[in-house]
Amino acid sequence: MNRNNLWRFIIVVAIVAWAIFEIYPPQDRDLIQVFRQNARGTDQTFVDIVNKAQALSKDHPNREYDNLVDAIGTNDITRYFPQFIKPGTALHPTTSILNAVQQEAMGQIHLGIDLRGGTSFLVEMDTNHLVHTEISTNKLGVVETNINTVDVSGALSQAVEVLRKRVDAFGVAEPVIQPEGNNRISIQLPGLSESQMDEAKSNIQKVAYLEFYLVNEKSDELVKQGITPIGYKLMTMERTQPDGKTVKESYLVRKTPAMVGGISDAWPTRDNFGKPQIQFRLDSAHSDQFYQLTKANIGHKLAVVLDGELQTAPVIQSALQGGGEITGDYSEDEARTLVNVLQNPLQAPVHIIDENSVDPTLGKDSIHSGIKAAVIGVILVAGFMLVYYGIAGAVADMALILNIIILLGVMASIDTTLTLPGIAGVVLTIGMAVDANVLIFERIREEAAKGKSLRGSLEAGYDRAFSTIFDSHVTTLISSIILIFMGTGSVKGFGVSLTIGVAASLFTALVVTRLIFDFLLSRNLIKKLHMFHLIPATMKLDFMKWAKVAFALSWTLILVGNIYGFAFRGFYGAHGILGVEFTGGEKMVLQVDPAHKPGVDEVRKVATSVSGREVLVSYQKNLSTGLDTLQVTARESAKGDNAAVADKIFGALAQKFPDAHFGNKPLSVSQEGPIVGQEIQQAAIIASLLAMFGILIYVAFRYEFSFAVGAVIAIIHDILMTLGWYFLVGR
Repeated sequence: MNRNNLWRFIIVVAIVAWAIFEIYPPQDRDLIQVFRQNARGTDQTFVDIVNKAQALSKDHPNREYDNLVDAIGTNDITRYFPQFIKPGTALHPTTSILNAVQQEAMGQIHLGIDLRGGTSFLVEMDTNHLVHTEISTNKLGVVETNINTVDVSGALSQAVEVLRKRVDAFGVAEPVIQPEGNNRISIQLPGLSESQMDEAKSNIQKVAYLEFYLVNEKSDELVKQGITPIGYKLMTMERTQPDGKTVKESYLVRKTPAMVGGISDAWPTRDNFGKPQIQFRLDSAHSDQFYQLTKANIGHKLAVVLDGELQTAPVIQSALQGGGEITGDYSEDEARTLVNVLQNPLQAPVHIIDENSVDPTLGKDSIHSGIKAAVIGVILVAGFMLVYYGIAGAVADMALILNIIILLGVMASIDTTLTLPGIAGVVLTIGMAVDANVLIFERIREEAAKGKSLRGSLEAGYDRAFSTIFDSHVTTLISSIILIFMGTGSVKGFGVSLTIGVAASLFTALVVTRLIFDFLLSRNLIKKLHMFHLIPATMKLDFMKWAKVAFALSWTLILVGNIYGFAFRGFYGAHGILGVEFTGGEKMVLQVDPAHKPGVDEVRKVATSVSGREVLVSYQKNLSTGLDTLQVTARESAKGDNAAVADKIFGALAQKFPDAHFGNKPLSVSQEGPIVGQEIQQAAIIASLLAMFGILIYVAFRYEFSFAVGAVIAIIHDILMTLGWYFLVGR
């Protein structure tokens, strides 16, 4: 092995080893077992805790964390886990230790709520805060009262998108967030640890309602005397002194804020002592107001209040324009959370009124069949490569395995959540990896036919195929990277998995396979590559002879399909082209016997046959009452009758599954909003247009502008053809 190949070999081995390290353990481990394994210096008390936790888990297998909390009780476990004791955890050592143990037990491959389930929060918006009353006196001295009401539906839609951005800050978790009724939002998050769940709950409920109050000039003196003048109110905050002691500081501030809101951006910084603080920037309208406020009150204190809590009260040193800073006793996590909510403020407070555990939205049968189909597909592709290309096919299969390992390793290292759209991206990259190897092998075949040696054929084959492979992967990367930066939720998740997969495919196809071939040649293990050749090189097909016929047929199908879809079916009607994820529908909640729950796939099949189109199905368990429920969301029936679709589905389910004990009627029926909101749809469309523009620029730069235009027109043709067929044959 020459020096260059040695370094390549070391790099490949290092990358694969790192990927395997990141993947392990792929799935969640038993929490109690990990708790026992990480303990040091155990004694009988610890053994009793473990035994009690295991006994509780037999009766309540789905609450391992709570079982450990109950088993520990008032016992001090810090002596068993000194490695998990960190500064700042002295107030809640047991919680900190259990959170650390839970992180150890979590698998590295995170599954989305459609594959694993998770937790559902029902959030209610306080619409009273959307009504603002302004009292003023006109020129005649008459007091006038003006009541301004913010559009509730608009505020709810804004809250959905704001909460989506806040939750996305945890990573590509791909939450399910949709409006429910007039003032509620349903939020479903995939499996998170207890500490992550607590942070998510806190993040969801913060409003980021920022107010600025002027402080009374004699505040300190009046506070000491216990006097509160008319028009002022007392606000208090806590401060941690350098010696660690906590003191309270109180200020008398005016009851009416001097300025409200206006933040356009926020980011974390540090003060002179290295403590976290938050810088904020105001929008143009509030920037001028802030300047006038600070200019008129230089030398006075200005209280900064966030969500009704006093954060700081600095002295105004000079007129400020554009923004300022918020200081306080924040930890790193608190500062990060505060920045997140300041960047995404709500128009009104929201509160979590219900919390449920959620089963996978895809049933076990669907998950198993999907995994089975993927495995069979990979085996068939690998088998074809091995049979058709022989030794070269075996090399491609090795590269394919490494491609999957590297892909999963990178996804695990950045805490990517694997959902159905993400799996689609993985499958697509596997196909691209195979395509790249096919291009290389066919080039090698052509060079060998010219009489070149095996080494010469390999070198020429890789050189000639490089440009095609590189261009195809780069154009795909243009699209996937734009999806990451422009998309949210599942769109972003697909973009992440596709980007990682394309990069891994490029690496394995051009580096790994070449390295293996060089190794085999250097050891004289191969002297010739035997490949099947089903289509002879001498065979000539005059494709352009049929160009006009093909053009006419394809565009006829496009026009018929799309006119039928957009003009006759429409978007939202009973036969509309949009699914329930885009339109929302009637959500029916049924009680269910947990011992006789029918499978999600069985329920979906019955409900779909009744409504005539796809439905959303999930099981939930209320964490406070322990009540198991089945939730089915369906659009207006496509079969033309006027009865409520929820009533028809309930009757069919009750008849099909009598042992489930659904009761005499649903627990509730409400209108559910779309999962895929307007912002996600718009982002996806803009991302697609930008991707085509990026491909146009790249191809024009690499080749000719006419080629670029042809490539983009071909993409548009394929998209329209896909839509046309979907409208014709889809529900």
